[in-house]
Amino acid sequence: MTLFIGGTAAALYWAFSEYSGFRNIWLLVCGAPVAVVVVAVLTLFTLYTRFGEPLSGIFNAIDSVSEGNLSVRVKEHNSDVFSELIKRFNKMVEELERADKQRRNLTADIAHELRTPLHIIQGNLEGVLDGVYEATPDHINNTLDETRLLARLVEDLQTLSLAETGQLPLHPTRFLLADLITDLTSSFSAQAKTQGVELLSQIDDITQELTADYDRLNQVLSNLISNALRHTPSGGKISLEAESIQVQERSVRIRVKDTGVGIAPENLPFIFDRFWRGEKSRTNRSNSGLGLAISKQLVLAHKGTIDVESEVGKGTTFTIEL
Repeated sequence: MTLFIGGTAAALYWAFSEYSGFRNIWLLVCGAPVAVVVVAVLTLFTLYTRFGEPLSGIFNAIDSVSEGNLSVRVKEHNSDVFSELIKRFNKMVEELERADKQRRNLTADIAHELRTPLHIIQGNLEGVLDGVYEATPDHINNTLDETRLLARLVEDLQTLSLAETGQLPLHPTRFLLADLITDLTSSFSAQAKTQGVELLSQIDDITQELTADYDRLNQVLSNLISNALRHTPSGGKISLEAESIQVQERSVRIRVKDTGVGIAPENLPFIFDRFWRGEKSRTNRSNSGLGLAISKQLVLAHKGTIDVESEVGKGTTFTIEL
């Protein structure tokens, strides 16, 4: 068909070639559609390259995500229209993948944490029933300790869940920050002395007041001090410092500093994750691995911030601003 039309056009052109006016009109009539087709093809190609290709990649990625494939990423594109959209989409999918991985790990961690005390309780009770063990106070107390461990783990999980969803009730009161610091140092002084660790406190302004949930804030700092005691060897120091600041709406900065073993740089991003522990063997069953995660959520519930700085072999500093 194309050859027929082209041949006919060429024949007519040569037939009327002596008439220059007619020839020019004929060239215009035949050439205009070709030019329009060429321009249309170039325009469509440009539009596809600029809009169609990036949109196709995004739509395909959305379909993959809807099917449960969170490893998909949209190829980076140099389009000034979609480059930022693609970056944000990839970041969103990356966060979804990370959250899904955390959820899977959480299920495995909870099963691991519950399995050990349940096996001990079951073994002790079966041993008593089978006559292997006598129902002595020691066996009963050991079983009771495991039930307490389970109860604490369940309570910590509930506290963390409520805090993360913003449903944890807070009971703010007005109190002297110095009173809180004094209570904490008194509570941990005996343990610190037993371990050979010096526990210090420093308050810039003893009249500094704070409106917060006293018990929850006490829980946060108790978690941090307990963690510091667990990782500070004999002869080390732990200091609890408080000072007044003026940063946005925050007026108080509290630091818990220790001269302990420190935290490796590769572990710092994960220390506030649930069930994270520095010691991978998990031999210390008195530590549920939820303390720092709970501390962070309780601080966030107070509209505050918590950060950590650490250097291996020199110590760790947790900083809270409220």
